Amino acid sequence: MEFRFLNMNRKRKTLLVACWAFVVTANAQQSNRLTMGEAVNIAVENNANIKLSELDRKISNANYHQTDAIFLPQVSVSYNAMVTNNPLNAFGFLLQQSRVTAQDFDPSRLNHPGASRNYNAGVEVKMPLLNVDRIFARKGAKLQEEVYKNKEQYTKDYIRFEVQKAYTQLQFAYQARDILTHTLEDVRRIYQSVKNFYDQGLVQKSDVLNAQVQVNTVESALAKAESSVINASDGLKLLMGGSSSETNVYIPDSLIQKTPAISAPAFSETRSDIVAMRKALEASKMMVKSSYTTFLPTINAFGTYQFNDTQIFKFKEDSYLAGISLSWNLFSGNRNRSKLRSALMQRDKMQKELELHIDKSRIEVDKTTRDLLDLQFEIRKQEASVEQATEALRILTDRHREGLASTRTFFCLRHNCRNSVLRRLRR
Repeated sequence: MEFRFLNMNRKRKTLLVACWAFVVTANAQQSNRLTMGEAVNIAVENNANIKLSELDRKISNANYHQTDAIFLPQVSVSYNAMVTNNPLNAFGFLLQQSRVTAQDFDPSRLNHPGASRNYNAGVEVKMPLLNVDRIFARKGAKLQEEVYKNKEQYTKDYIRFEVQKAYTQLQFAYQARDILTHTLEDVRRIYQSVKNFYDQGLVQKSDVLNAQVQVNTVESALAKAESSVINASDGLKLLMGGSSSETNVYIPDSLIQKTPAISAPAFSETRSDIVAMRKALEASKMMVKSSYTTFLPTINAFGTYQFNDTQIFKFKEDSYLAGISLSWNLFSGNRNRSKLRSALMQRDKMQKELELHIDKSRIEVDKTTRDLLDLQFEIRKQEASVEQATEALRILTDRHREGLASTRTFFCLRHNCRNSVLRRLRR
């Protein structure tokens, strides 16, 4: 009685452990299930390429705001402690400190002032008033920021497409695995039947060996299909920004691949990548204007406010200086001229690159249109082939059961039917 009670407890414990394992496994599989929409959203949030494009945009924005300096003042504060026995500087210290007396004009004291100290605290302000070259450079920086905004948008669109393609490849990998799994079950049953026929003397040894070869072939294909599932999942994981250390395998919410209505794509020059290149061309034109205007004069304002004293951290005597500066750099050692030539060639290069990119994109769209039409035709043919192969396999299966068809012929037809289904999935 005690043994029976212990045995029942063991059974209950075993049942509980089995239920717990089933729940954990189900939860794990549920957590790995993924819809295409979820995959796209996760990729947009976490994809490494998208994050890099966001950083590029932020860098360009920071570069643009560097040009705020052409409208804003520059303010600096300084504090200096100085000592000298230079007659000129020593007398200057006296003037700045407002300590000049009649005795200070004694030639002996003027020529030999001894050690003179001065503690100076000052504020210096510089204000740009007119710098035409920097204005055009600022416009170029703004256009460059728009370049990276469009590049970021293009990267997001491209990653969305790649995720959808990777998700479809994952669906195909699971479908191929399921087909091969069912095929393996069938060929094993057939192998067992052929072996039974051989034991009864109804078939030859070569038929048994051929059946075993088919089992081995399907098992090898199934192992590759299992690896293809993991590879497809890892590819999708990479696009979604997952870590390479994660070992989970994603499961699509459905193995039915959505086939949208196929229409001929139309080329558009408003694509994000083309708009980005146009903005880059406009930015290069602004840099040409900036290089031209470096030959113009610049106007800037400046001012200082100072305190001078003989004691440290004392602010007794104050003074100020303010003014406006007009400067014109007439010759800079051929630097400005070479800079202009470089900007002109950069603009011409951008123009050629834009034209080439548009031509290549137009050709790619035309090629894609032709490929779509070819695929539509091929899909229809593959569907017909699958139907024909399935019907032929059904007929031959019945004949094989009745001993009217050879095992070799049956396996060849089944192999062709399986390949037709797999080719249809690839389309």
